[in-house]
Amino acid sequence: MTRNADKSEQIVETQARALLEACSLHFAYPAAKNATEVVRGATLAIERGTLAALIGANGSGKSSLVRLLAGILTPRSGEIFFDGEPLSAIEPRKRAMRIAYVPQTINSVFPFTALEVVLTGRSPYAGRFRFETNRDQEIAREALAAVDALHLAPRSVMELSGGERQMVALARALAQQPQCLLLDEPSSALDLKHRAALIRHLRRLRDEQGMTALVVTHDLGLLDPAFDVVLAMRCGEIVARGAPAEVLRDETLAEIYGDAQIRARRVFDRTFVWSEL
Repeated sequence: MTRNADKSEQIVETQARALLEACSLHFAYPAAKNATEVVRGATLAIERGTLAALIGANGSGKSSLVRLLAGILTPRSGEIFFDGEPLSAIEPRKRAMRIAYVPQTINSVFPFTALEVVLTGRSPYAGRFRFETNRDQEIAREALAAVDALHLAPRSVMELSGGERQMVALARALAQQPQCLLLDEPSSALDLKHRAALIRHLRRLRDEQGMTALVVTHDLGLLDPAFDVVLAMRCGEIVARGAPAEVLRDETLAEIYGDAQIRARRVFDRTFVWSEL
């Protein structure tokens, strides 16, 4: 069999496995008539049961891309597919049963308890004028327990730290019982202990439930060997994709971040990344 034939078969196989795909996405915020595109032809495929990371410098388009994938934003051009179906053809309630999005922060001006916030993740399953059931309560508590936050259930979210709110937001997403999690910098407000715990939770969801997740992160030290694949953005485009050890290299990171002082070294089967002072 020729090399080209091998490559063609690999592409077909990847497309068959892909749960979430984006093809030539373009997007600009409509603040100005001639607004600069923040996503410029981004193309990606996330296979089922994959823990994927999205990295890149500030302003590279990562958060905008994830919002597009979640259906929160609509691309100027290009298309997104979920399980082979155009995302635009999936009505919002059903989409919320399949894809859960976790923003960088959750804000509340009302003194909802953590449990009440997590219960809002059950809203896609509720009919009109239907209140949550005992089963919804059970699922919400299981979601909090899954992220070691069940003790927060009776507390007002207005009393919680940024890190605690982030764990509640993740539990809310889990309560949706989605096939795919999209997380925008979920570890930004977490201390070292809870960052490591978050990654363990995601790995367990992948291994035990076949969960697919795409995580936007600046925390490069968490990627190897925890993640299956790393995608890198620069100026609105996906410029690199591969296993963590393949992407986390001096020359690749220097291009992604525009910093020739970035260093990456693999020690004890882990990759450590830093920038020279």
